[in-house]
Amino acid sequence: MRTAVVVGGGLGGLAVSGALARSGWQVTLLERADRIRPEPAAVVLWPNGVRALRALGLGAGLDAIATTLSDGGVRRPDGHWLVQPRPTPAERLPVVVHREDLHDALIAGLGERVELRTGVTVRTVRAAAGERPAVGDGRHTYEADLVVAADGTDSVIRRQLAPASGVVSSGCAAWRAVIPWYRAPSLPDAVGGEILGAGYRFVSASLGERGSSGASSRGGIYWMATAAGAARPEPPETQLALLRRWYAGWPAPVDELLAATDPADLVQREIRELRPLPRAFGFPAGPGGVVLLGDAAHAMPPHLGQGACLAFEDAATLAVLLRESTLPDAVLAYDRARRPRAAAVVRQTRRMSAVLRTRGRLALRARDAALGTITPRLLGTAATIAAQWRPPT
Repeated sequence: MRTAVVVGGGLGGLAVSGALARSGWQVTLLERADRIRPEPAAVVLWPNGVRALRALGLGAGLDAIATTLSDGGVRRPDGHWLVQPRPTPAERLPVVVHREDLHDALIAGLGERVELRTGVTVRTVRAAAGERPAVGDGRHTYEADLVVAADGTDSVIRRQLAPASGVVSSGCAAWRAVIPWYRAPSLPDAVGGEILGAGYRFVSASLGERGSSGASSRGGIYWMATAAGAARPEPPETQLALLRRWYAGWPAPVDELLAATDPADLVQREIRELRPLPRAFGFPAGPGGVVLLGDAAHAMPPHLGQGACLAFEDAATLAVLLRESTLPDAVLAYDRARRPRAAAVVRQTRRMSAVLRTRGRLALRARDAALGTITPRLLGTAATIAAQWRPPT
């Protein structure tokens, strides 16, 4: 029986662990925290992410918890439309899922062949030519035919195998929240779409229908805000007050959603990315190898909503290649398949990031004057990139 060690119990680590187990692998999943728990927020999955989850055999679970987003268009803070809402084919529309619901679906898909070990902090990786790949925590060594590094932006494994790829600040911070339906405001217009300002962005979406009794008990209104600058050290109450001040006067439903948000709903994250991307995502070692997956391979800002989608793409691609190729050939094939794809998405994300974090009065005036031309083109390119990926066959 083939064996794998997956490091990291986030969305990507759970997805690849379940996929390998369903293919007959014995998987050891190592998680640094005492227990695996997701953020009380939501995640938007574009068509590529949805296809990846279906390729992983998780389509039925996704259908029960996902809400399709209509095209809400893009506005400026003064209400001017940059991109008008327009009819969009269903196959190009994203869906939104509560992270806790998605986490539960991924946990349910692990099966009996996955051994979960929490409280394990991986400190070393072995990827030598004549030995089986392995990781260690200073007390135990975990050997396997394959090691999957899904240990996030601060991946210890990546730092040792690809030390030239460093983590840097993206120059902005993000806040997320889900307002449960019992506390959500009643809004005259449909919730959805995004608003782009000078260094600020606000996105909102409905999680299911108000009062619906679907499979998810975590419905409500999800919103995400990004602002140029460092993460805030103040308590959530102060952060929320700052957000209400920064976004005061923005078009509906921004004021209403921030007013209905409790400090306990708020999740803040510093936005960081990898620069440059690792020169390899796969490292043959002995009879097998080590691969980088998700943020460990291509951490990027969330402006195009592709972080989780690319992680699921990674997992689906790896699962197919491991069925079709023998180790370590599958490790090299994974690298060839994933690096160009990730690099293309990262390039588009960085272009959007540059537009959003423009600073300085004169630069802002020039940016705002061009925003109506730049943004639709960038968003159109991003939508094309998101729609074009298909699972390997």
